[in-house]
Amino acid sequence: MKTSLLDAAAEATAIAEAARLLRAGQVVAFPTETVYGLGADAFSPDAVAQVFLAKGRPSDNPLIVHLATPAEFERCAFLSPRAERLIEKLMPGPLTLVLPTRPEIPAIVRAGLPTVAVRMPDHPVANQLLRESGPLVAPSANTSGRPSPTTARHVLDDLSGRIAAVLDGGPCRLGIESTVIDLSGDVPVLLRAGAISPEAVAELLGERVVKSSAHAETPRSPGMKYRHYAPNIPIQLVVGQVPLLVADGTRRLLLTTASPGRSSKELRVEPLMESTFYQLLRQAEEEAIDEIIIHLTSVSAISAGLLDRVMKAAGENGQ
Repeated sequence: MKTSLLDAAAEATAIAEAARLLRAGQVVAFPTETVYGLGADAFSPDAVAQVFLAKGRPSDNPLIVHLATPAEFERCAFLSPRAERLIEKLMPGPLTLVLPTRPEIPAIVRAGLPTVAVRMPDHPVANQLLRESGPLVAPSANTSGRPSPTTARHVLDDLSGRIAAVLDGGPCRLGIESTVIDLSGDVPVLLRAGAISPEAVAELLGERVVKSSAHAETPRSPGMKYRHYAPNIPIQLVVGQVPLLVADGTRRLLLTTASPGRSSKELRVEPLMESTFYQLLRQAEEEAIDEIIIHLTSVSAISAGLLDRVMKAAGENGQ
């Protein structure tokens, strides 16, 4: 299969062509404000199966359904007053809600669970595409376990020849995946940290948001199981004082929350930030870096969302 690159900025028909492919049951990657998603018709089990195949994704890992308008949420899920309030106040945006599913959502989308994860992205290209295509599943458009893609080129690096097309909408603004809140039970539960903090959600709801354990149960959303976001390079996580690095010929990338020092031939030093984290992991592979060191002055030096990705990339959490 040849993967087409459709440039949303340069080609007037790019979004329409991507929507046509999706309606025909093909798989197309597209940009969101978080990362590039791997889109397929959310109501077509056959199309969704192609997503799992292209990514090499475990079938017990549920997918997020992406929507164009607030009205579409009721097509996919049963809404509570909590859900309606968060949809009104925080969407479109980097927030995913896990809700009781409508029976029309195929079991393959939900990993057989009685819930469905839904969100409305805050990206003009994604929004127009979704209006033309209808609801889409859209996990990150990378090989399962790899750093998520924040540019169209990242998608092609992983999935060229495996999917019909990539809709290029430029670099993603935020750089990490959405916050996931489970509203299917008695209390709101944080399943995955992201750009929207659980404190912001709690303030809007007027009640506490509790944190779920990644190991306690069958995963109800992406990001709760398996090692994620990892390049094919050893990663060392250091908290506290920056490690003393010996000049031994090893080429290293140091991502740090301290004031970045000067890079050298053997050591590239970059600030640790959400917007560039995945990009730098991928660049390290391209540059044949031997080791990545992630240095945190403290665990509170970065957002909960970025800390989650750092821990999983370093293999410190999940399976």
